[in-house]
Order: sequence, then structure tokens, then C-alpha cells
Amino acid sequence: MFNTGNTGFMLVATSLVMLMTPGLAFFYGGLVGRKNVLSIMIQSFVSMGVTTVLWYAVGFSLCFSGGEGGIIGNLDMAFLRGIDPTTPFADGQIPMLVFVAYQMMFAIITPALITGAFSNRVRFPAYLIFLVLWLVGVYFPFVHMIWGGGLLADWGVLDFAGGIAVHNIAGMAALASILYVGKRRVEEKGPHSIPLVALGTGLLWFGWYGFNAGSELQVDQFTSLAFVNTDIAASFAAMTWLIIEWSRVRKPRFVGLLTGAVAGLATITPAAAYVPTWGAAAIGFAAGVVCYWAVEMKNALGWDDALDVWGVHGVGGALGIVMLGLLGSTAVNPAGADGLFFGGSEFFMKQIVAILVSSVYAFGFTWIMLWLINRVTPVKTTEEMEMTLDESLHGEQAYLA
Repeated sequence: MFNTGNTGFMLVATSLVMLMTPGLAFFYGGLVGRKNVLSIMIQSFVSMGVTTVLWYAVGFSLCFSGGEGGIIGNLDMAFLRGIDPTTPFADGQIPMLVFVAYQMMFAIITPALITGAFSNRVRFPAYLIFLVLWLVGVYFPFVHMIWGGGLLADWGVLDFAGGIAVHNIAGMAALASILYVGKRRVEEKGPHSIPLVALGTGLLWFGWYGFNAGSELQVDQFTSLAFVNTDIAASFAAMTWLIIEWSRVRKPRFVGLLTGAVAGLATITPAAAYVPTWGAAAIGFAAGVVCYWAVEMKNALGWDDALDVWGVHGVGGALGIVMLGLLGSTAVNPAGADGLFFGGSEFFMKQIVAILVSSVYAFGFTWIMLWLINRVTPVKTTEEMEMTLDESLHGEQAYLA
């Protein structure tokens, strides 16, 4: 009944995207201080549990059931009602359950991305409320509008694997969060374990092949294009970041190389199957330059985005949508659109408007949501908690000696 090759590929892609969340935990865990490793890592891992429950109950339905041309779906498929192992997805190539699982992995990692911004400053009970409300109020509507046949898709906006639906909205939520909770009271000296950062980057890079290539939802020529473009953009961005930082600090820094790679991965995501390989190289180079200077600007403005979520994911996701509006080509993929460089000025403007709308909404909703959560339970940690966060919040320590 189903295409076994496509089904097998999508199960592997789903597993790769799942691996990205532990990879993110290692990436963030290495970047923070020794006393706060567990508090940042648990925020990634708990998303796997909370988001899965929410996705099963209402999330998948709100994203992909009904609501054609609208902002949010309906509850017709709540608790996966009407979906069994024989239910087909779209043209019947894969089971619907595989698509449910694949999209669930995207839902898991997106709010986890935000946590790197407010490292050391948010209490765990407040984070759990944040996780649920943000998914329902921000993530589910934008997934529906872009991938569920909603408003933005109906208007002609393209986002192959999550420039808006994952990275931009997470980055703008991160910016709202750091401005709301303020700076850390206890200054950290830098990453406590660069090897952990490297391990996390490797897992993220590996998983990103499932993230981008898997978004084709079958095996064809565009799957391979997305796969190769992912690697090209990450590599160009990593080398660009390394060279810029090397020229400024006179030393080639490993963390800069790793951060640049993640910036390239985030930036190519919305355009992975819609641009030629030279376009992926251009996007990677642009990501290395723009995201590097976004982080420098953040530092100059005094924003305490602890792990550069806004500069890498927020700016990277927005840049990728803009670059798709410039470099997209129907000669490369008929399912895409011609960007400004190929005469598609209208498509370019739609991409710009979509980025502005998503940025303003994600920022505003997150700010108001944090204010409301703070009325129920304190959002920000105390100075005493911040000094020994793992022990204070969780009664555990990553390192005993």
C-alpha cells in the first residue's frame, strides 16, 4: 500500500531530527558554566516529553486539520482521532503516522532553541508553563499558516523546512525573553566545555540532514539537493565566521567555527530545496557575515542573549527567508518560486512581509506571555539560585569534583 522506500527514509529522517534535541542540549550545556549545565540541558530534554503529550492531544490537529487559508486549524484530529496505521498521508506514499512523528520532532526542538537565550535566569516551573503556552500561541499557528494550508501558504509564502516556522519565531521569542528577564547577575567566564559544544554541533549538523532533506517527504532529486545544500551552506558559514573572527582577535577560535556552522544550517533551512548549489554557498557566506555581526551588535547593545539564539537563529532564519526571496528559482524546483534575481519581485516582497509579521508577533506574544506567567509564578531566578542553579532548582550537579 505504501512506498516502503519513502516510508523507510522518512522514519530515518524523523530519527535524525529527534537526535537534534539531545544535540542541542550538549551544545548549550557546553556553552554555560559548570554550575548550570543540568538546568539548561533539562530544558531541552523536558521538551521531548511535554511537547509530545501536547502534540498528541491537540498540536497535530491544530497544525494540520482544517483551517484552510486561516491562522489555526481545528480539533478534528485531536488525540490522533481517525488516524491508524493504514491512514495515508497526502498521495499515499507514507503513512500519516510517520508524518505525525516527523512534524512532532520539529515541534520538540523549536521551543528548546529559545532556552539558550535566558540561560541561568528562568525558574523551571515558569519554563514549563512557557513551553505549553508558546507552542499553542506561537508555534502551532505559524506551522498551520505555512505548512498546514493556512494564511501564509495561501498567500504564496515559502519556507521549506522552518526559516519562519522554527528559527525566526524562536529567535524573536528569545529576544523578548532576554529583554524581559534582564541580565544575569553572575557573570560567566565562557564555555565550560568546548568538547561538549563540538559534540552538540556534530549531532545538530548530522540531524539537520533529516531536518532539511526530510522536509521533501519523499526521496527524489530535490531530496538530494536539500541534503547537499545543507552541507554547503553550513561549511561556507563556518569558514566565513572563522575567518572574520580570526582577523579580529588574531586567533582561530573553535567555538566561532562551530557557531558559524549552526548559523549556516539555520539560514539555509527555508531555502534548502529551492535554490541551486551556488545559491547555498552564497547563503552560507551571507550567514557567516550577517549572523557574526548580529552577535557583535547584540554585545554592543548589552543584550544578555547568553548563547546567541537571536543572532544565530532569529537573524539566520530571517536572512534565509530573504535570501530565498532573492535566489529562489523555479528552474531549480518547479514547486518553488522565482526570487527577485529571476524577476520575482512580488514573491520577494511577500517573503519580507512574512518575516516582519512573524517577528513582531513572536516578540510581542512572548513578552506578554512572560508577564502573565510572572503573575502566576516567578519567572526569574533569585541571585542565590543563580549562583548554584543546578543544585538550587534540581538538587543535582553535573560534576561532583
